[in-house]
Amino acid sequence: MKQALLIIDAQQALIDGNQGERPVFNKDQLIRTINLVIEKAREADVPIVCVRDLDVAEGKGEGFQVHPEIHVPQEAVIFDKTATNSFHGTGLLKHLRSQEIEHVVIMGCATEYCIDTAVRTATISGFDVTLVGDGHSTTASDSLSAEQIIKHHNRTLHGHYNVEHFSVVRNAEEDVFHPIHDSYR
Repeated sequence: MKQALLIIDAQQALIDGNQGERPVFNKDQLIRTINLVIEKAREADVPIVCVRDLDVAEGKGEGFQVHPEIHVPQEAVIFDKTATNSFHGTGLLKHLRSQEIEHVVIMGCATEYCIDTAVRTATISGFDVTLVGDGHSTTASDSLSAEQIIKHHNRTLHGHYNVEHFSVVRNAEEDVFHPIHDSYR
């Protein structure tokens, strides 16, 4: 089964925050977890795709770039987006299909927006998804802490399905590049 690691909006200004925004919850652990899964992807010869949001840091400068502490390999493919949905208006879906990808492992920011949307869109687009449960983050809202938002989405998206394809949530220390979807079908 062909796979890809999809890292969404792991941008410096989003992770570290800025004058108007707080840093994401548990940012140092998030960076370590993303790097751990990148290393696993490289060892398994799984291609890495990064998506950047053009709204972050007005689409320019260091704040717009993938966080400098994240070890993105040179050969990673990068897409820029203008919507919450990483698949909307980008070449992401076409790219994944051209590579005959069947399983995507998803990480990044922000849990309740771009991560949730990517997981759901990927399943309806014909991919099985593994969401790295300790590999996505967000900031608190007016009604929920960031930790509550993350826990809620991990529970909600584990087993989320769209007919033939669905998502499972696994933590980074698991073998996320050994899909377990067939165990549930």
